[in-house]
Amino acid sequence: MTFTPPTTSGPLDLASIRADFPYLAQELNGFPLAYLDSGATAQRPIAVLDAERAFLEHANAAVHRGASTLVGTSTTAFEEARATVARFVGAGEREIVWAENATDAINIVALGMADAAAGLGGPEADVFRLTAGDEIVVTEAEHHADLIPWQRLAAKTGATLRWIPVNDDGTWTVDDAASVIGPKTKLVAFAHVSNVTGHIAPVTDVVELAHRHGALVLLDACQSVPHRPTNFAELGVDFAAFSAHKMLGPNGIGVLYGRERLLDALPPARTGGSTITTVTMESAQFLPSPQRFEAGTQPVSQAVALAEAVRYLDRLDMRRVHEHEVELAELLVDEVSHIPGIRLVGSGAGVERGALASVDVPGVHAHDVGQFLDSQGIAVRVGHHCAQPLHRRLGLRATTRASAYIYTTPDEVRRFTAALAEVRPFFGVTGATA
Repeated sequence: MTFTPPTTSGPLDLASIRADFPYLAQELNGFPLAYLDSGATAQRPIAVLDAERAFLEHANAAVHRGASTLVGTSTTAFEEARATVARFVGAGEREIVWAENATDAINIVALGMADAAAGLGGPEADVFRLTAGDEIVVTEAEHHADLIPWQRLAAKTGATLRWIPVNDDGTWTVDDAASVIGPKTKLVAFAHVSNVTGHIAPVTDVVELAHRHGALVLLDACQSVPHRPTNFAELGVDFAAFSAHKMLGPNGIGVLYGRERLLDALPPARTGGSTITTVTMESAQFLPSPQRFEAGTQPVSQAVALAEAVRYLDRLDMRRVHEHEVELAELLVDEVSHIPGIRLVGSGAGVERGALASVDVPGVHAHDVGQFLDSQGIAVRVGHHCAQPLHRRLGLRATTRASAYIYTTPDEVRRFTAALAEVRPFFGVTGATA
């Protein structure tokens, strides 16, 4: 299928954007830094750094605890941050739960379902209960964060873990999904955009298929929310997870989205202060979402900084961000495809993908490729990218991944591909090609 790029009012002003990121002005090994590892963690603009510092300097206090003016100011900033993030992804404020990161957010759902299977949560938690004969479905391309929690949930409940197989290029289709999802399926979990292949999942089609069988859907949105307009209500998913540090925000905070009625019924995975209505020596009653999931001291300054990151992206317009990354993805695919002896993982030209490219250089280990690029001032990711099963299916141990973002320039992409073309000659590799 041929992909038609989005149309917006104009391109991003890259010079202006890059001026907001002091990190990008440095040199790496004597070369201007080309930061092509935003798929792992994005850099932060001055506005985000300033927002967190200003909060800590003038408004820091224990949210939802006490009745002082300072507590009120802090709590207002904290909850306004939740509202800002909720609007950004098409959610209600009670549908956004703060987590440590996306991995933690996914585990909140998995652990809650395990508690429901153990009889916790009352009748309203029946929708989450799994028993022997039930099935959990993932894909063969999942990040470990969206695989291991479901492995453990299956082991705890007696459910069966099944997976949608990938094709030889590492992608999958709704037909592949239909071959696995069925009447026994209780949960389907998959990535919106693959962190290895850049494959964009047919989300609405899979949601329709899963819901037809009465199954819940959890979306790993780590590689979509930062890069393209994403509205969870329109997509129809039941849960979703994403991280702040991949979208110009700080470490230490992630987001769990869930439909309000589902979050109110899901047993909380962690319990303690701030989650309860009533506690006796024998039992506890829990608050509605989101407070029922936010035990203990909260990541308040991080939430404030994440909200500022959202406002920064809003000012750019996510449609323009998407268009910029579509152009970079096309350039990556075109440039890599013309390098002899290099294998590009994922779909080729003409198919939309995230703005990343994972490559294999036959005869040269990915770590050596990464070190060579590093010596040229180009920062990339090497390894299995927390997706060992996918690499194993493709006959690979590791790949080298370049990933772009709002501040990435076409010249940086060309620097990467020019250096990549030098790898095999540098290491004296001849013969076998991709």
